[in-house]
Amino acid sequence: MNRRVSKRAGKYLSTRRQDLPSGRSVVGRRSISPAELFLSSFLALIVLGTVALKTLPSLYRTEPLNWTDAIFTATSAVCVTGLIVVDTATYFTFAGQLVLLILIQLGGLGMLVLTSVIITALGGRPSIHTESMAATSRSVIPHIPARTLIADIVLFTLAIEAAGAIVLYALWVPRLGWQGAIWPSIFHSISAFCNAGFSTHTDSLIGYQDSPVSLYVISLLVILGGLGFVVIEEVLRFAAKRRRLARRLSVHSKLVLVSTAVLVLVPWAMFLLFEWSGVLDGMPLSEKIANAWFMSVTPRTAGFNTIDYADASDSSNFLTIILMMIGGSPGSTAGGMKTTTFVLLAMQAWSRLRSNETVTFAGRSIPEETIQRASGLFVITTGSVVTGVLLLASVGDLAGHHPSFISRMFEVVSAFNTVGLSMGITPTLSSWSRWLMILLMFIGRTGPLAVAAALIIRLSRRGKYRLAYEDVIVG
Repeated sequence: MNRRVSKRAGKYLSTRRQDLPSGRSVVGRRSISPAELFLSSFLALIVLGTVALKTLPSLYRTEPLNWTDAIFTATSAVCVTGLIVVDTATYFTFAGQLVLLILIQLGGLGMLVLTSVIITALGGRPSIHTESMAATSRSVIPHIPARTLIADIVLFTLAIEAAGAIVLYALWVPRLGWQGAIWPSIFHSISAFCNAGFSTHTDSLIGYQDSPVSLYVISLLVILGGLGFVVIEEVLRFAAKRRRLARRLSVHSKLVLVSTAVLVLVPWAMFLLFEWSGVLDGMPLSEKIANAWFMSVTPRTAGFNTIDYADASDSSNFLTIILMMIGGSPGSTAGGMKTTTFVLLAMQAWSRLRSNETVTFAGRSIPEETIQRASGLFVITTGSVVTGVLLLASVGDLAGHHPSFISRMFEVVSAFNTVGLSMGITPTLSSWSRWLMILLMFIGRTGPLAVAAALIIRLSRRGKYRLAYEDVIVG
């Protein structure tokens, strides 16, 4: 009797191991979570990129990168950060720039698609998109099949990047010539949509301060890349009304669209106010408006710049730091804590001030577990940035490098949130400081997703019990 029970129990446990929560898949006897697939894929791509930068011929106009700088550059490209220790325009040949562009495309978009494809192929329950682990579950937008979304991701990306390249080419032909405008237009379109911030121009886009249309086109690519593929898919379905369920946008898409609009328009007016007589002084009105608009868009998290942030006011730089911390939206190529996280916490504070127990938006209540995850991500992100600033200051002081505190904070926030903006201190960082920035870029791109996935897995496994309450005094 005991042997029969033991056999049945063993068979039951063996069966239950195959039924793992939160999209876990089984390879042999070991389960693989989406977070593990995401982390390992990113790490593998960084390693391959580093090896390519060190071994492929004809990538450089001068001496090859050393190992530290090669790892830094590969990490920056794969994590679509945009921080550089050498000038992309003059240091790399066309072949070198092409390698960077491939890493940018794979890092910004390919990993999201690849992870979903692997999970589907392994027979697991794929989420709508990899970054849905950070803000949503599959039930948020149930009317978009995962396989359809994966195909649409590729289609939308190629279509948007191709359209952006064609428009930029038409705008830049008078300046760069018929042949000279081909590569920069392609490179900047992909870099902008992937929110990478790499440029084939030494001064990024400072030379295009006097071309408002170019700035608006690139900023549109940045915004589209930062909205998230789920939102783009749903908006297109909403516009086409191909399905009955597509007649109403989800709360997630509404929240993303509203928060994106607010986070662009309000800082736009603030940058105009802060820099009207500063870095924007001397520009015609149309150029002031366009450059202030670009300053509002690019910190979340594109990395292009049309002004020298070392010459900007502290108020503008601190506002830029805040925007870099917020970043783009879930499921996009952008980094940061995400717009939905920031807005949910703001709405929670407003609800508490009004003595409301729940957070509501667009006639719906937001689940308490979602608010808790947003709070956890905010604390972890803020703590990581504070730790990074302290470490960079300590390492820099030990190396005898003493830039201003705000430039150090600017650099850390830019690296951790995969932005790529800098106040000009990146090339002057010591080797230890560069390794710290490499770690920050990798953790900033992959860490919040892994933490959020772990939170969801733990919640799904948690039993229906709790310890007794006992209150503490706060405030």
